[in-house]
Amino acid sequence: MLFTHDTVASLVAAVALVNSAEEPDTLTDRARLDAFFAEHGYTGSRTHDDAELEAVRAMRAPLRRLLTADRDTAARLVNDILAEHRAVPQLVRHDGFDYHLHATDPGTPFAERIAVETAMAMVDVIRADELSRLAVCADDTCGGLVLDLSRNRSRRYCSTTCGNRVAVAAYRARKG
Repeated sequence: MLFTHDTVASLVAAVALVNSAEEPDTLTDRARLDAFFAEHGYTGSRTHDDAELEAVRAMRAPLRRLLTADRDTAARLVNDILAEHRAVPQLVRHDGFDYHLHATDPGTPFAERIAVETAMAMVDVIRADELSRLAVCADDTCGGLVLDLSRNRSRRYCSTTCGNRVAVAAYRARKG
């Protein structure tokens, strides 16, 4: 295993959140935010209001900067996020998962928890010098991010849709 469960979960969630801003935007209402929260196994309190939705949506651009930064910039951004939110890492167990790190109180606003959990995950990525695991989709028409956790680092597209679109275009170009 390259990274611990909580690191992988945070990275997967952060990439999904950043990619939700691609057309069509898939984080447009509170119901979709509820689904995102549940899908990615977040814990802690929620307000379930429009302000929370907008705060989470506002996290997409800063997280994109963090996930696509070079190593030194990423380290600076991680330090800034952790300092800004006064993150205090603690070992916790819950929901059947063994000890892992949480760095915010369960009552911290959801958007702040996302920022801190992503920063904590990036600590592991930066320390392991594995930023090449994060990339922009190889489909020139897409700006989505790719998290490649494969052993041979072969993932190039953010989704099957993008991979298929490129394959079809290449096929048509060969036949054309």
